[in-house]
Amino acid sequence: MHEHTTGTNAPVTDWREFQKANPGLEAIDAFTIDVNGNTAGKRLPARDGEKLYEDGVQYSACSLIADSRGLGQGPLGIGKADGDPDGTALPLPGKLCRVPWTSAPTAQVMCHLTDVATGRPIWYDPRVILGDVVKACRAAGLNPVAACELEFYLIDPKRGPDGQIFVGALPGRSPSRRAANLSLEAVDDASAFLSRVDEAARVQGLPVCGAVAEYGIGQYEVNLRHVADPLLAADHAVLLKRLVKGVARSVGLEATFMAKPFASQPGSGLHVHVSLIDGEGRNRFGAPGGEVLLRHAIAGAQALMYDSLALFAPNFNSQRRYLGLFVPTTRDWDHNNRSVAFRVPAATGQARRLEHRVAGADASPHLTVAAILAGILHGVTRELEPTEPLGGKASRGSDPNFPSDLIVALDRLENSTLLGEYVPPKYLELYSELKRGEYGELIEEVFTREYDFYA
Repeated sequence: MHEHTTGTNAPVTDWREFQKANPGLEAIDAFTIDVNGNTAGKRLPARDGEKLYEDGVQYSACSLIADSRGLGQGPLGIGKADGDPDGTALPLPGKLCRVPWTSAPTAQVMCHLTDVATGRPIWYDPRVILGDVVKACRAAGLNPVAACELEFYLIDPKRGPDGQIFVGALPGRSPSRRAANLSLEAVDDASAFLSRVDEAARVQGLPVCGAVAEYGIGQYEVNLRHVADPLLAADHAVLLKRLVKGVARSVGLEATFMAKPFASQPGSGLHVHVSLIDGEGRNRFGAPGGEVLLRHAIAGAQALMYDSLALFAPNFNSQRRYLGLFVPTTRDWDHNNRSVAFRVPAATGQARRLEHRVAGADASPHLTVAAILAGILHGVTRELEPTEPLGGKASRGSDPNFPSDLIVALDRLENSTLLGEYVPPKYLELYSELKRGEYGELIEEVFTREYDFYA
């Protein structure tokens, strides 16, 4: 799969050549990426593939800003006051591939959603938001390289009477009863599932480069290789989530990327690794003078962390993750220290990089990477200096300025003039209104535990 991340439309010859190389296709999934990092679109019969590539397929433009359930909240009147108009989804070049986990032979293609009247990309598409930040970085002479790591749990598809979820049993095994961080036995137990993930990634051209058992019972992490295109790195993360969920269903399980699915188990994160390269592809952080550049990047990430927190932790459950071990609630940084928000791994030369550890696995990869790059751009162009590194100590306690409540975080995001220099203020307003609406509908129902506290 040859990948490009421009907003240009894929030529119909892409489909013709693909169909010739993959006879017997029955369907094609055409989708866009929404504000939650989920895919939304339509499954079309393969016989309509050529029409898809020539004319696109129309569906609700506000699907890009659906809430976590896929329902509309009508932020800024979009999707409600405007009559819920369609957009036209048009295939992107290099995004066509097989879907190896479906029972019927199926293809998929990532699309961008355009205005029906003007043909221009929809302004609130998360890929547009990230793309504009990347352009700003490059205009300033910064060429970011990025890679994402995603943690998730495998769960039983059957729910409890109140909708609660349980750790799933791998095929032929009983549910695990203990955590097995970095256990190769746990990886062996999950080998059938992980092998299918690896094979599906190979078929889809996703640069998966390893899987580990994580701290939680039934929790895993899959890593992606770094690429010199942050938009492509974020695309990879979304496609990996879709792939993991699809493969899990194919073996009778489900995968959840909830930030904190179990109160007594570790949360799941989206960790982003970033470096900067020069025109020859050399890592500027690992070059002479690179430590100064790295410090500026860290300082910028520190400066924007709290203003961006509602992007890193986008819902009520996301905030629970910050109650766990090694989940940052301060702006600390350090070398080779997983307890901090900004970790510099023990790597040199071409591998020198910054690991941003703040976001949950339920965050939008595109908005997360956009906020991270905005911070780096801010710090480097203004030559900011970070706080002193922790020096090998575990980060303890919480910064009193940390927005430890979703509504507080959304207010801070919406009113951030600093983040608004890099992300359109109108988008910050739209996002905050969307997430407040989602939260309001969540708390309309009385939680079971409230009866224990207040009845």
